[in-house]
Amino acid sequence: MGGFPALIGQVTDRGIVPRIARLAAHFRALGLPVIHLTIAHRQDFADVLPNSLLGTLARKHRMLVAGTPEADIIAELTPAAKDFVVERSSGLIGFLGTSLDAMLRRMRIDSVVITGVSTNVAVTGCAMVGADLGYHVVVAEDCIAASDPAIHDVIVNEQLRMIARISTAADVEAALKTT
Repeated sequence: MGGFPALIGQVTDRGIVPRIARLAAHFRALGLPVIHLTIAHRQDFADVLPNSLLGTLARKHRMLVAGTPEADIIAELTPAAKDFVVERSSGLIGFLGTSLDAMLRRMRIDSVVITGVSTNVAVTGCAMVGADLGYHVVVAEDCIAASDPAIHDVIVNEQLRMIARISTAADVEAALKTT
């Protein structure tokens, strides 16, 4: 996220990291899988097409290069030993070009809870593809952020609500206690 100061600012302002960490800990305590979707580009960027603004910016500014701190999972969300890390070197959506769908199906998972960044690209993309693949998608709204709070609100209220259940981390935790 180093190349996106407004997004980093919103992550901080919205306080999503501690809520994501708490929600992940809750999942672990219940024996439910926690999956981290990461992106880290090759050093030579041969895996990144300049066919989107994000791809162009990544290439131009050498962003999210594998092996650099910028591409690492932040310390507060370090995966636990039993967590899954699904890595990709290109693309905008964690369901595409990765093992995520096959992994979820092998574990007989039919519902996913999405957290992270960014509301306007990865979160929405994963929600759309997940719904198309037949998953029940829940978006923990207080665990996601976009670089612009007004855009975040429009996407959540006018787009994500059409394809996913919009919830809070606390409501997800409460729902898991009753199942």
